[in-house]
Amino acid sequence: MKPDEKELIQGLRQRDNEAFELLVGIYQKRLMAIACGITLDREESLEIVQDVFLNVHQNIDTFREESGLMTWMRRITVNLCLNWKRRLSRRVQWHHQPIEAEEVLSCTDGDGTADTPESQYMAYESEQILMEKIAQLPEKVRTVLVLKVFEKMAYEEIAQTLGINSGTVKSRLYYARKFLALSMVSS
Repeated sequence: MKPDEKELIQGLRQRDNEAFELLVGIYQKRLMAIACGITLDREESLEIVQDVFLNVHQNIDTFREESGLMTWMRRITVNLCLNWKRRLSRRVQWHHQPIEAEEVLSCTDGDGTADTPESQYMAYESEQILMEKIAQLPEKVRTVLVLKVFEKMAYEEIAQTLGINSGTVKSRLYYARKFLALSMVSS
């Protein structure tokens, strides 16, 4: 049973461990999907999501409730991912293991059901190719695509989260869809 968000926030402000565990249980998978989609690095995504929950725990008293709890945590997640990407690009040498397509898919809510082993394999192959193509998108474009497809956010929500205008969101989504359509045809 999902608790009322106001009750959850109140429990978090009272430093109730059960409320915090409930928060993690409800939102961890969605935040992980966002982080995986942006960083393409499973280990870093796990750390980022942990940092998101730490941020929420430490700063819940400053949460003004002007938006929903998920909106606030999504914004924290995106910002932490983008900060990680900036730090990563400044490093001269780094040991980074790219996320495998299978791991990205494990972050999503797909049910993975298929009728036969052959159809399961074909679906897996198609998803793997798609995830490889998504990984080739520029970071800013991929971030918008992840928020739209995995999080099913509206254009205005994405614009607000990323601090860009909705026209930019639309153009990045157009670019992403066009790139994916062309690259999937050529695969």
